[in-house]
Amino acid sequence: MTTLSPYDSMSPVNQAAYRAKGAAATLAPLPRAAKDDALLAVADALEVRASEIVEANAQDVAKAREAGISEGMIDRLTLTPERVRAIASDVRDVAALPDPVGEVVRGSTLPNGIDLRQVRVPLGVVGIIYEGRPNVTVDAAALCLKSGNAVLLRGSSSAYRSNTALVRVVRDAVGGAGLPADAVQLVPGESRESVRELMRARGLVDVLIPRGGAALINTVVQESIVPVIETGTGNCHVYVDADADLDTAVEILINSKAQRVGVCNAAETLLVHQDIAPAFLPRALDALAGAGITVHADERVMAYAKDSAATVVEATTEDWETEYLSHDIAAAVVDSLDRAVEHIRLWTSGHTEAIVTTSQQAARRFTQLVDSTTVAVNASTRFTDGGQFGFGAEIGISTQKLHARGPMGLPELTSTKYIVTGDGHVRR
Repeated sequence: MTTLSPYDSMSPVNQAAYRAKGAAATLAPLPRAAKDDALLAVADALEVRASEIVEANAQDVAKAREAGISEGMIDRLTLTPERVRAIASDVRDVAALPDPVGEVVRGSTLPNGIDLRQVRVPLGVVGIIYEGRPNVTVDAAALCLKSGNAVLLRGSSSAYRSNTALVRVVRDAVGGAGLPADAVQLVPGESRESVRELMRARGLVDVLIPRGGAALINTVVQESIVPVIETGTGNCHVYVDADADLDTAVEILINSKAQRVGVCNAAETLLVHQDIAPAFLPRALDALAGAGITVHADERVMAYAKDSAATVVEATTEDWETEYLSHDIAAAVVDSLDRAVEHIRLWTSGHTEAIVTTSQQAARRFTQLVDSTTVAVNASTRFTDGGQFGFGAEIGISTQKLHARGPMGLPELTSTKYIVTGDGHVRR
């Protein structure tokens, strides 16, 4: 009688997770040099095979345009030769980063002579569920490989051809470098059932990280039986204080909102102190008009829009909670810094908030009272990013408070274990 392996009765998704678990066991003890060599091979392969990747991406972009997807989302989907080269450069940056695996977090010799060390270890198998941003495919693969994890990638159907091409290139490079190709896999299937199976793969998948809009994130958080690291949406605020420098405030506002509208660290709400509103808002509205931004304004902002070229519409309650990811921004005048903080507490997604002010007291109070992953003082919200923080490409920006918070780099892709070394010690 033949005994079947559990693998034989598994679904394709669980089979992929089973293979990933085996690959993770191989990766975990590897020295840094082996992982770095594989990453450098990936970077080279991306550049050599860029035309193959861009060609596949063009099919996704064409399909997205036919479906009427917004320009902001299409920008997130699009890969150009320059963007592929930038992704390859990010992979090289990850290779150059310190390897967190094996780092001693803390250690001591106990009074009884036992040596105790807490060391970083890989999480194991990391599942990433994300929307139409194919650069995430490579970022996630690179960070997981560097931290000794296997990764299961489940992107959106809108980027299926792009992700398939990218994973093919990465797997070929990883396997060619002597590492298990199954350390990087695209989750089989394009249906929602494959996502549900991934969320149920407890015991095969160690953690899930959703990246995308509120609907995707809420679905994964609420339905997954696999532990989830929640990466929240980006309803980010810029507050212009009574003591703000006007030129600085306009520049930070436009950079935060318009430099790239379809990303989670783009500003979605502008709050202006009533004392500076007469001087600031006419300039801000003209600048927003020049950037093609539609302003969803409260009554007090509307009063300054009469002589402006800006496209201004009346704000509704929904505007204050909306992550637009488009050429839109909500705007309100507030009576004080504390009122701005109250507004942020009510509507924020906990991602990034910025204050523009020359007052150290105002800056200090704002940073103390605002409870988001990142609080920027006289700086654009666009800086909340693993690369900008020097972490290398990030796996996501966690808006929860357990395990990791803010941009998640290599250390956040590890757990720890304790190593206890004795000399015949027994407990009395």
